[in-house]
Amino acid sequence: MATSTTRRPSWRIVTPVLAVAAFGLTACSNSQESTDVAGTTPPVWTSSPAPASESGGHGDSHGAPATSAAPGHGDDHGAPAGGLKTTLKNGTGAEVGTATIVAEGNHLVVTVEAKGLTPGFHGLHFHQNGTCEGDFASAGGHLQVGPATAHPASGDLTSLQVGADGTAKLVTRTDSVTLDNVKGKALIIHADADNFGNIPPRYSREGGTGPDETTLTTGDAGARVACGVVG
Repeated sequence: MATSTTRRPSWRIVTPVLAVAAFGLTACSNSQESTDVAGTTPPVWTSSPAPASESGGHGDSHGAPATSAAPGHGDDHGAPAGGLKTTLKNGTGAEVGTATIVAEGNHLVVTVEAKGLTPGFHGLHFHQNGTCEGDFASAGGHLQVGPATAHPASGDLTSLQVGADGTAKLVTRTDSVTLDNVKGKALIIHADADNFGNIPPRYSREGGTGPDETTLTTGDAGARVACGVVG
């Protein structure tokens, strides 16, 4: 009987081969992918979720940075930066308004807010003196810078229009006076409208035509109902 030339592989050879194959299967089970970049290690998925960041991530979980409240505009009665202000009071001492005066180029911007006044137009002027006593006659006449005969006077402003609810707000400009001119002077609201002496010569009056001295001096604006010293 012929002897077979086929030999069974020795267990000493088979065992290492099986071990290498098993190792290969184990290595492939972790989903690693090969890379052509030298010196790098592909990521390994371990089936464990990534640890939560203590900071809560980079999204909105950080929370908006704390911000201080927008700076307020300060006391409503406070003077604007580089400007002047006054509180307007009536004959009984009750506050009826405020005014601020600021320089803007070669003009002054005058802002007046008032309440508790009679509806209609009211004369508004800077006066010569910085006092508001009694009926406010102590404030003297309208502020005049330059020739005393000029009309309207330097201190004359746009009339204040008061609504049916007794409130008013006026923002007006003047280049007839400066901050230095009006500082320490009185700002007065009158009972009536100011006509600024605008009476045509054809209108007659006792003793002549056109505006008389009182009209030229006061604008026929009547009594003084509110006063404040600019500072």
